[in-house]
Amino acid sequence: MTSPGADAPSGDTGQPEPEPVNPELAAAVDVARAAAEDEARPGADPIGSPVLTVDPEAADPVGAHVGVEPEGPHAATHYFESNYPGYVGWRWAVTVASVGPGEPVTVSEVVLLPGPNALTAPEWVPWAERVRPGDVGPGDLLPTRPDDPRLAPGYLASDDPAVEDVAREVGLGRKRVLSHEGRLQAAERWYGGEFGPRSEMARSAPAACGTCGFFLKLAGSMGGAFGVCANEYAPADGRVVSVEFGCGAHSEVEVDVSSTVPVAEVVYDDATLDYESRTSERG
Repeated sequence: MTSPGADAPSGDTGQPEPEPVNPELAAAVDVARAAAEDEARPGADPIGSPVLTVDPEAADPVGAHVGVEPEGPHAATHYFESNYPGYVGWRWAVTVASVGPGEPVTVSEVVLLPGPNALTAPEWVPWAERVRPGDVGPGDLLPTRPDDPRLAPGYLASDDPAVEDVAREVGLGRKRVLSHEGRLQAAERWYGGEFGPRSEMARSAPAACGTCGFFLKLAGSMGGAFGVCANEYAPADGRVVSVEFGCGAHSEVEVDVSSTVPVAEVVYDDATLDYESRTSERG
């Protein structure tokens, strides 16, 4: 009785074997190199970039043959090193094809591609993900995405009673309002920012903003943690501050105006001198 898998070759991993390269296409290295050299001739534009100029005394722009890969039963791609300045690690990729055994080998495509260790541009990042706080200047426009998680449609309850009360009282509404996630993000940003309790200014302040007369409390659910400073001499004037922030311009700060020079309890007046005549003592 034969056990299952007894006919399987030793070391079989179950993975499909790589497709073999057509021998006639694999041998067409000279055809592929000639096509690459024609594409890389001085003044050619291999990748849609500005026209490249090659020093006639420089090395051949097409370097050594570095491999061949199958593209199916009737096509294969040969790779050659590129000696173009500024394209370190790139490779010329020449795809050759043949319709069958004994038929001529033709060139289908020649391109310059980055190799495994090529120097390439960083991955593209959409502009919406590149913008940082403070990037918007005068005249700049920064539209929000329709699905911005920080905003919610105005016809939905904002889960902020103060906001809902004002909207009903005025009889107006906004197309979109801050969502719960948007408020949480703002709170985290303000709390950990320059005017939060962890800043150097707050740690050295005599008292917190929550007890300052210049502190204007925000309306709604954010009012328990944040407000606006209205002291023109304070570093946070007109800025959102945490109730735990503070500075030296607190409305109730007191300064000791007493003299710092110690004064003795017994004072001697040396401006007036008392003296007695010595002649009277002898008499």
